[in-house]
Amino acid sequence: MAELAALEDPKVRAVNEKHGDDHGVNLTKLRALAKRLKTQQELACRLWETEDTAPRLLALLICRPKAFARDELDTMLRGTRTPKVHDWFVNYVVKKSQHAEALRLTWFGDPDPVVASAGWALTTERVAKKPGGLDLSGLLDVIEAEMKDAPDRLQWAMNHCLAQIGIEHPEYRTRALDIGERLEVLKDYPTSPGCTSPFAPTWITEIVRRQQG
Repeated sequence: MAELAALEDPKVRAVNEKHGDDHGVNLTKLRALAKRLKTQQELACRLWETEDTAPRLLALLICRPKAFARDELDTMLRGTRTPKVHDWFVNYVVKKSQHAEALRLTWFGDPDPVVASAGWALTTERVAKKPGGLDLSGLLDVIEAEMKDAPDRLQWAMNHCLAQIGIEHPEYRTRALDIGERLEVLKDYPTSPGCTSPFAPTWITEIVRRQQG
């Protein structure tokens, strides 16, 4: 905790707070600390219990994902609070867990939009890697009906799923492009030079172009 406090940078915190993240630790330095500590499940659990963002991010880098029970993961997700902790928790822990599919089904339709966004993130992972058994047409129906008015984090997750369907599944590409064009979600999102816009039609077109190239 003392080491993490020493890594605190007010400028980093100011940038992070604009995105809803209440910490000021440079993530490259945090990863270096995690690399030194290596996997330590007991320490990870103690860091998580602090409920502070920086210790929790460190915990997610040094924990053993397969050591958590399904109910533990569900409770942890519902207490993630900040976007970065939520994002790392889903990507670094839940996706590596044997409970990922069960939790995807549990979270997908949750009334809490932040919890539901985790279900959508896990669904997007399956769209890309294990689409067998998914109703892609049905997913597009839900996106078409609900994405426009969804809360920010849920909208972002739905939009990612829309783009992934369009990129990975040519038979649905025209429909995915059409939904994106009509809904115009994230159309005006500020994008840095050299980065791909999150606007689904632009995203799909660019990634498909690269793959074909």
